[in-house]
Amino acid sequence: MKRNMGRTVIVGDVHGCADELDALLDRVAFASTDRLVLAGDLVARGPDSSRVCEIARRCTAVVVRGNHEEKLVVWRARMHANMKGLGKRPEPLGRVHERVASSLRAADWALLAGAPVSWDLPEHGLRVVHAGVVPGIPFDAQDRETLLRIRTVGGPGFEGNGLRGKKGEERLWGELYEGAPHVVFGHNARRDPQLHPWATGLDTACVYGGRLTALVLRSGERMPRGLAARALLVSVVARRVYVGESRRADERERRVA
Repeated sequence: MKRNMGRTVIVGDVHGCADELDALLDRVAFASTDRLVLAGDLVARGPDSSRVCEIARRCTAVVVRGNHEEKLVVWRARMHANMKGLGKRPEPLGRVHERVASSLRAADWALLAGAPVSWDLPEHGLRVVHAGVVPGIPFDAQDRETLLRIRTVGGPGFEGNGLRGKKGEERLWGELYEGAPHVVFGHNARRDPQLHPWATGLDTACVYGGRLTALVLRSGERMPRGLAARALLVSVVARRVYVGESRRADERERRVA
């Protein structure tokens, strides 16, 4: 869709934190000429997934599919197929996702089902995916599950392009990725943004009581590399801890540091 030339605002994992998303858009003074890109996991865990979808529609957002959207959309498709006598009934969603599924309206489902697993922004020299990529593998050869779920490479049993560190320890994939394009992603909740030379992670653990973070680029502005991206980040603090795992981001940061 063509729009008037405004800014591009890319937001990390919202996870149903609708109040924080509204506050973040207010903080950046989001305008009708701006473009909003949501880097996946709009839904689940937080208090109001349907309202996050409503905000996304109101802003005509580009929604990149995350692993939580994938789980819900695949489950619903299999349920509908089973009702038509095609295939087995899918496994139950689990309490968290059942609650989300029951709250979503038809327009919400359509938004999530239409979300691609990546979105290119060539004017900024970047690509948005939810989780990341395996470094050294062409993008067209990346596994779909990788784009939705990867956090690290290396470690015991890893078979991706020989990317092992000393004694097989895990490494953040963004540390090893070399672009272009620059990859902007979410998924790996951490206290601070990931600012790698060719990859920028925006999931700052809002649903765990952290912050919701946006990357704001002027019209035609090229994505800066590494720590220079920090100047383009805007955050709001979570109103509360929504999930009883508030230390999860710090624990994961220690594990992969």
